[in-house]
Amino acid sequence: MMVAERVIQNLLRPAIEALGCQLWGVDVQSGARKKLLRIYIDRDVEHVSVDDCERVSRQVASLLDVEDVISGEYTLEVSSPGMDRPLYEVAHFEKYVGEEIVVKLRFPYEKRKNFKGILQGVEGDEIIILVADNEYLFPIEGIDRANLVPKF
Repeated sequence: MMVAERVIQNLLRPAIEALGCQLWGVDVQSGARKKLLRIYIDRDVEHVSVDDCERVSRQVASLLDVEDVISGEYTLEVSSPGMDRPLYEVAHFEKYVGEEIVVKLRFPYEKRKNFKGILQGVEGDEIIILVADNEYLFPIEGIDRANLVPKF
């Protein structure tokens, strides 16, 4: 996770929790003209509703305007993590041990960055993924993006 994303998470988490939701993760993407700030929220008991996203979006927009943590123009999106849920933290990976995931590494390992397999476990701050009968151990900090593979 990048420093900017961590700062944004720390700023927004209390406000989002006060609205009855959990902050699942934050993605900041820089485009040619504008940045995109995508905030994923979740709930323990129920699914995330459009009303939840709207309430969180209003609260977050106000906080970000006051704190001015993102320079320049940006677009704010608030949504649920969805079926292809991104995995950011050790706890996220621990929750989905046994599930199929897709991992994109920051730097190539054995000349490739993309791996798809079964999440076997978590050891400290590293994940174990089984890809075609081969186990790989990747540090979470070395992962650019990880997502669950949806089951239909």
